Amino acid sequence: MSETENLPVRGDEDPWTEEELTTVRAELEGEITRLRGEVTQAETSLAEWLANSVDTAGDDPTDTGAKAHQREQDLALTYNTRELLAQSKRAVERIDAGTYGACESCGKAIGKARLQVFPRATQCVRCKQREERR
Repeated sequence: MSETENLPVRGDEDPWTEEELTTVRAELEGEITRLRGEVTQAETSLAEWLANSVDTAGDDPTDTGAKAHQREQDLALTYNTRELLAQSKRAVERIDAGTYGACESCGKAIGKARLQVFPRATQCVRCKQREERR
């Protein structure tokens, strides 16, 4: 039995093919590689900044504020990148477990078309909209 045979799809969609699932998996694995590199680079930059924090001694308040703002932005971007990395890994795990495509809220099919556009999706459109309204 193929791993694609049991993946949920909406009633108006064809079942997943091996090729489609391989394409989605390759996209996710490429994202994982890229995101790991970005996280590593950001962590290296942060470590360098912490090691050289004496360099900012004597800066005027405007420079200090601008640098602090930039650091906060960099940290927020790094957090977002880590979150995308975790979501991508989780999607690959769901493919391996045979649960890819099932909404984590209601258990119904997320929709193959939605997953082909946004392969990290864990909820169907209806559940995601309900969550965003809260």
